[in-house]
Amino acid sequence: MARFADKLALVTGASRGIGRAVAKVLAREGAHVILAARREGSLEDVDDEIRSLGGSATLVKLDVTAGDKVDALGPTIYERWGKLDILVANAGILGPLSPLHHISDDAWDNVMAINLTANWRLIRTLDPLLRHANAGRAVFVSSGASAAKNAYWGPYAASKAGLEALVKTYAHEIATTNVRANIINPGPVRTEMRQQAFPGEDPMTLPTPEDIAEQFLDVVDPACVDNGRVFSLDKRTK
Repeated sequence: MARFADKLALVTGASRGIGRAVAKVLAREGAHVILAARREGSLEDVDDEIRSLGGSATLVKLDVTAGDKVDALGPTIYERWGKLDILVANAGILGPLSPLHHISDDAWDNVMAINLTANWRLIRTLDPLLRHANAGRAVFVSSGASAAKNAYWGPYAASKAGLEALVKTYAHEIATTNVRANIINPGPVRTEMRQQAFPGEDPMTLPTPEDIAEQFLDVVDPACVDNGRVFSLDKRTK
């Protein structure tokens, strides 16, 4: 039997990069995957790939800055499936790399809305569904930038530090339940966001999203009892 047979997974930012790769390996291992992202055409491409692997998916066009749409996920999923086994909260943006005093209100608010506030809304709307599963597992994608050690990375670093604090707080709140929430820092990966942040870097020196996707499976497996932990996939820190 496939590792995640009869499991239901939701992946945000599923149209490209890490989200796309993780969604595909979950589907390959038997999970029915709810693919959520803004790019409907790209979601259809992922759906085609999943079907070619013998898997199944449901597509949800979702802008995570639309709070009412995020809030509606929980009731909608409950009405159809009654539970959620796996959440992979991957959607995120880099935002401006600029001195703090040059960053506009809109740019700051947009980074926080996508990287931080949307994840709080996901927790709020999906927590009841994760509790309905036998072993609900949630993983949130962070970054080494959360350590705030680089100039000009203010909005992104602050949003990821806030995300880690948010998830660790949630982990304490669910400690006596069947739900576990953890964080993955994937490290440098060959994605559009990485290329945007480091345009002079040779992407061929970096692992692909497919190279790291398998490691997400261990964190969302029912056998994983870690809670509130940051898993670093950055080989430079080993």
